[in-house]
Amino acid sequence: MAPDPWLSMYDFTCQIAQEVAEKIQERNRCQRNGESSSKLNVAIRSLLQNLKEKINHLKDLLLQAISTHQITQLEGDRRQSLLDDLLTRQRQLQASYKNDGTETDVIRSSLMTGGVKRGVTNPWLLEESEETRDLSFDDIRQQQQRIIQEQDAGLDTLSSVLSRQKQMGHQIGNELDEQNEIIDDLTNLVENTDDKLRNQTRHVKMVDKKSTSCGL
Repeated sequence: MAPDPWLSMYDFTCQIAQEVAEKIQERNRCQRNGESSSKLNVAIRSLLQNLKEKINHLKDLLLQAISTHQITQLEGDRRQSLLDDLLTRQRQLQASYKNDGTETDVIRSSLMTGGVKRGVTNPWLLEESEETRDLSFDDIRQQQQRIIQEQDAGLDTLSSVLSRQKQMGHQIGNELDEQNEIIDDLTNLVENTDDKLRNQTRHVKMVDKKSTSCGL
């Protein structure tokens, strides 16, 4: 099933918003360290303009889909809610861009949540946990990297366990094949022995019959 064009564009637009948040955070860090941020400002302005255009395009597509009954009213309301949240983020990012050098809640929230998720009501305004409230952005990123490394280690362990189980399964399968071959050989041997026994029985009967005839 092909992905819905509107939802695909919405996801792409959310990625642009996330990139804007990261660029603003990087710009503010450079300014605090006395480094040049002119290139970052140019990139942020370009991304903000692109974000605005994509949101406007999403508006037009949604109105068209609702007016032509391509989607249900319920789905139209859900998408309008997503679009409203995206508009709020766009305004907050615009304000954050103009607020040079000051880290805002929207930037920290966007970095903490790892971007935008469908169905989450304005995740950029989620309350930050006590564990990360006093951490710098570098500390937060390092914490995220440690979590990812721990997850990777867990996946490696699981992969090793599954690999061993697979090998055990192959070994059990090979043993079953060998046992089946032995059973087949025994079955053939029993059948051959049974055939020989029947032949010998017939032979004995014939000899016995001849002996009786001669005696008479």
